[in-house]
Amino acid sequence: MSANIILSMAGGLGLFLFGMRVMSDSIEKVAGAKLRRILEIFTTNRFSGMVVGVVFTAIIQSSSACTAMVVSFVNAGLMNLYQAAGVIFGANIGTTVTSQLVSFNLSAYAPVILLAGVLTVMFCKNDKVKKFAEIIIGFGVLFLGLSTMSASMAGMRDVPEVVNLLASLKNPFMATLVGLLLTTVIQSSSVTVSIVLLLANQDLLGLPISLYIILGCNIGACTTALLASMAGKKDAKRAALIHFWFNVIGTALLYVLLFVAMEPIMKMIWAISGDKGRFVANAHTAIKIFQVIVLFPFSNWIVKLSCLCVPGEDKKVNYRESYQLKYIGEKVVFNPATAVVGVVKELDRMASLASENLNRAMNALITLDEEDIQEVYEVEKNINFLNHAITDYLVKINQATLPIEDLKSIGALFHVVNDIERIGDHAENVADAAMQRKETGITLSKDAQSQLGEMMEMVNKLIQYSVDMFVRSDDSHMQEVIALEDRVDEKEREMQMAHVQRLTRGECTPEAGMLFSDIASGLERVADHATNIAFAITTAEKEAEEAYI
Repeated sequence: MSANIILSMAGGLGLFLFGMRVMSDSIEKVAGAKLRRILEIFTTNRFSGMVVGVVFTAIIQSSSACTAMVVSFVNAGLMNLYQAAGVIFGANIGTTVTSQLVSFNLSAYAPVILLAGVLTVMFCKNDKVKKFAEIIIGFGVLFLGLSTMSASMAGMRDVPEVVNLLASLKNPFMATLVGLLLTTVIQSSSVTVSIVLLLANQDLLGLPISLYIILGCNIGACTTALLASMAGKKDAKRAALIHFWFNVIGTALLYVLLFVAMEPIMKMIWAISGDKGRFVANAHTAIKIFQVIVLFPFSNWIVKLSCLCVPGEDKKVNYRESYQLKYIGEKVVFNPATAVVGVVKELDRMASLASENLNRAMNALITLDEEDIQEVYEVEKNINFLNHAITDYLVKINQATLPIEDLKSIGALFHVVNDIERIGDHAENVADAAMQRKETGITLSKDAQSQLGEMMEMVNKLIQYSVDMFVRSDDSHMQEVIALEDRVDEKEREMQMAHVQRLTRGECTPEAGMLFSDIASGLERVADHATNIAFAITTAEKEAEEAYI
């Protein structure tokens, strides 16, 4: 084989892979956050999950990316295994869209498509349009690579060694192994099937044996999800195994079917095709649809099989006491489309720790319980650890390819981390006051205790509303938050005036008055930080909107 053919084939494959990557990444950047929300909302049952899986994978052109995202969802506790099974089944059908597009042979239009995308990126000032243009560029590069590969394969027909090698591939098991290995290396069944399609179009590969290569591609496509799940929890590993067992069992069933009725199957697919390229694309789609139809009723069994393969439960960790991240970090499956979701869940946990610690400190201020005081200090160390760890993670993912909406929310997340950490600091300040009371015998009047209790009740409600709004990205409680923040400010002024009156009447000591005044001011600042958390939603939304202007 001449060096020109080899170089042309390698260059075409490189362009094809690069085009697929650019198109997939660009689609995820433009629509990743919306697609993620669709996954969250419409996967309540297996059937709707399957439909979402088909649509999702057809859009982003990668079942591996979809399955990896599902694995990360399961790992983060956003989806259970039964919901994941439906999405994974659908993803297997959606991945056939790429080969269908390739079979229509749009290569002649690739230069025009590519030029249109490049000109748009160069001369258009609207960032939103530019992002869509990047998708068009990926599409154009993909078909340009396809055209280059097709031309090089045409030259292969004149090389006896290549023709003889491909003609010798008659063993179904060897063909399946070839498809499996190629897909494992390339990390995309769509690319491998497209290569098979081109080889069949050039009469370099027989149609019957192409069916077995496709079956191998399906199993090889499981590699990405299996690798992604290695660092995850057991449920993440089980989700990846659902994908694996679906393809292995489906392949075994098709082996039997092809052995029994190869000729009728060939005739049926050919009847709806017309040429060899369309035959391969339609065979790929038919295989996947058949597997889903047959295995969908048994999806619960496949889930149970994956659980048998990965038995037991994850080691229980007390995340309230241990210095560990729960939803993000090195021990959790990383996926750009779900990275920010993991951060939000981690911040929710951090906020709960800070809120509980503030209440623990306020309780210790009255009861002077030594254990409560010491626990406040220990939990505060954990909150500080989370502050640094989450901040480091945000810096890391800020450099990754995130969906545009998520990327624009990173700034707000940095502020939320800081606000929660400051709430934790105020809890520590209250614990210091409790320790001071215990050591010096400072007393607080019943009136002062009652006022602090009333203020703390308002602050608790404000934190609850704000964190709930932040986690759900819902500003429905914004008016309540604003009203509560005003009431807390007013309450703090009332308390300071009452404190001065008690001092004037000699009802409390200057030391008790200073302690009371500091805590009232501290609670008012906690309310400010909680309000900042609530407003982080509108800040992120405003930044996201500006990205599209």
